[in-house]
Amino acid sequence: MNHPIRIAPSILSADLGRLAEQVAQVEAGGADWLHVDVMDGRFVPNLTFGVPMIEALRRLTRLPLDVHLMVVEPERYIRVFAEAGASIFTFHPEATTHVHRHLEEVKDHGMKAGLALNPSSPLALVEEVVDELDLLLVMTVDPGFAGQQYIPAMTGKIRRARRLLDARESAAALEVDGGISRETIRAAWEAGADTFVAGSAVFSAPDPGEEVRQLRRLCLVEV
Repeated sequence: MNHPIRIAPSILSADLGRLAEQVAQVEAGGADWLHVDVMDGRFVPNLTFGVPMIEALRRLTRLPLDVHLMVVEPERYIRVFAEAGASIFTFHPEATTHVHRHLEEVKDHGMKAGLALNPSSPLALVEEVVDELDLLLVMTVDPGFAGQQYIPAMTGKIRRARRLLDARESAAALEVDGGISRETIRAAWEAGADTFVAGSAVFSAPDPGEEVRQLRRLCLVEV
């Protein structure tokens, strides 16, 4: 496999009382991005972070901030998240009407543009805009809460997503989020994913930086 491997620890599982320390740990462990879940309590049944978290993380690190919006009308947040320091702005096609327009707006504000698919969301939702994507996120759990178990059926969906991107000669990252751990990352990698969001697996480990290194190693080791 010639795709790069990116590990994106999810701040949703970090100890916010030790945020600076934990960001430094995963950065030292080789984390490529930091993943930030933004939830509005409407699109998913939880409330999480907003602009203040993006601003705080931008002060703590130069790593790309991979922001995943699980919100209704994500277009309302494009400008403010760009100004706060977001690097990647990913939203769900079901959450808005003019997907193509909003992908263009995201890029016009200097961010990379991504779309996310829930486990029950078909790949058909992104087929008409693949050429506009910098990132395609396949959710491997039902979004809303950290610590869920990887849905095995999503491995096949990852494989189909990789075929779609390759058929269109897309350079978009293929990201997976949900239940990524030492036990699941290899299957997702072999199916074609190249970017892995890991929350509980990283931040519940005794050494989060070492866990980042181990997750990467499991993709590279010969089997």
